[in-house]
Amino acid sequence: MILRVATYNIHKGFSHFNRRMMVHELRDNLRLLGSDIVFLQEVQGRHERHAARFDDWPVEPQYEFLADSVWSDTAYGRNAIYDHGHHGNAILSRFPIVSSENQDVSTHFLERRGLLHCELGVPGFANPLHCICVHMAVNEHGRRHQVGALIERLHRLVPADAPVIVAGDFNDWRNLAGSRLADALGLKEAFRDQRGRPARSFPSAFPLFRLDRIYVRGFTVRRAEVHHGFPWSRISDHAALSAQLEPR
Repeated sequence: MILRVATYNIHKGFSHFNRRMMVHELRDNLRLLGSDIVFLQEVQGRHERHAARFDDWPVEPQYEFLADSVWSDTAYGRNAIYDHGHHGNAILSRFPIVSSENQDVSTHFLERRGLLHCELGVPGFANPLHCICVHMAVNEHGRRHQVGALIERLHRLVPADAPVIVAGDFNDWRNLAGSRLADALGLKEAFRDQRGRPARSFPSAFPLFRLDRIYVRGFTVRRAEVHHGFPWSRISDHAALSAQLEPR
C-alpha cells in the first residue's frame, strides 16, 4: 500500500499579497494531487467580512469546502480568533479520523499557534496512524518552544512503534528542528531522505526558503515533490509539498 500525503499553507484562500481570492482554484488543484491525507495551514474557518465582500465566498468553512466529496473526514484546529472570524490548521482524510485534539502552543498573543493531532484508522494498519499538522512561529524562540511541545506530546501520547506523520509550515529558516525531531522521536524528513536537504517551498513563484516539511516515522519515502510555479504560485505564497509513503 502506498499512502499519498500533502501539506500546504493556503494563505487563507488568497494569492500572494492578498491580490485575488483563490479558494475555488485551490480546491481544483488540490484534488489533482490525489492525496489520501492533506495537512493545511492558514485555513479560514469563518470570516464574515470576506463572505460579505465576495459573492462566491464559500458558505461552509474552507476545510469543508475543500474536502467536499473527496475527503470524507476532516478535523480543524482553531488557533487565531477575532471578532469577524477565525483561522487555524486542518487535516483532510480519506480514512476515518478516530480522534482529534488541538493543543495550544502559542508563545505570543499576536501569533496564535496550535498542534492539530489526529488518529486515523487506516485499513491494513495494526495501529492508528498519528497525524499532526503544525504551523510554527516566525521567531526562533517560539519555534524552539513549539518543537519541544511537539516532542513532549508524541512521547506522552504515541506508542514508540506507531506510525507518525508530522507536516506543515515549520518556518524553520535555519533548519534547526530536523535534528531535534530525529534524535528525540526518530522522525525523518521526506525530502531530506530523497535529496539530502528539506525542500525549498517559499515563495511559491520561485522557492528560496525551506519552510514546509513532511516528517515521517514507520514509512519509506518512495517519492517527494514540490508543487511550485504556475498554477500554484497564483494560489498561495507557499508551494505545496507531496510525498508517497510505503509502510514498513
